[in-house]
Amino acid sequence: MAELQNKVEIHMEHIGMVYPADEKEVTALTDVTLDIRKGEFVSLVGPSGCGKTTLLRIMADLLQPTAGVITVGGTSPREARLKRRYGIVFQGAVLYDWRTVQKNVEMPLEIMKVPKADRIKQAKKMLELVNLTEFADHYPKQLSGGMQQRVGIARALAIQPEILLMDEPFSALDEFTREKLHDDLLDIWRKTNKTIIFVTHNIAEAVYLSDKICALSPHPGRLSAVVPVNLPRPRTKAVKDTMEFTDLVAKVRNSFEGV
Repeated sequence: MAELQNKVEIHMEHIGMVYPADEKEVTALTDVTLDIRKGEFVSLVGPSGCGKTTLLRIMADLLQPTAGVITVGGTSPREARLKRRYGIVFQGAVLYDWRTVQKNVEMPLEIMKVPKADRIKQAKKMLELVNLTEFADHYPKQLSGGMQQRVGIARALAIQPEILLMDEPFSALDEFTREKLHDDLLDIWRKTNKTIIFVTHNIAEAVYLSDKICALSPHPGRLSAVVPVNLPRPRTKAVKDTMEFTDLVAKVRNSFEGV
């Protein structure tokens, strides 16, 4: 993993985003400069209105910044998107109720016109990765919220992206489910070596998961600090009881400007 992280995957330089409005423009982001390295687990943390999701959407080519430059593997976000280098997991699993778990995971492969036998094989592989093989023939309504999110992760990974973008994927779940999914996600990350960018407003969650944390402050959205997380891996829940973990949570909390 350390060797992978020597290569810059996403480079952002002086990124700004201004939304037009009838009376007054809204500055969502200003002067964000950041490098994310290949294989890193990076969290974007901050209060509501700080531009976390806006920055993620710029990386995903769902928004075009009004200032600055961003490259993904040396290409534009649009080129990276067209090459399917991204997988995206949203706050809600956004599954189709009339499709089985297997068919939900197959869906992006169907859109890509992957042959049926190949997409079935790939979907089964992804369900095995997220420990849902035995639920392949179930429908979303038969699953818990945490299981639905795991299906969403499996679907995002089905196209074999190099980068996984996650927008507060666990925010609607109870604490017990969240903790289980934290460990599941870290296991998936370890097995796949993906670059993960994870949006959250939960500082402890970010510390537990990440290699580094980007603290964004609002009004306008700006990068206040980049905090390395040097806790040992693999991580277990026991790390949360250490002074090092507590100190990192405090360091991130105190890094926001003007909040």
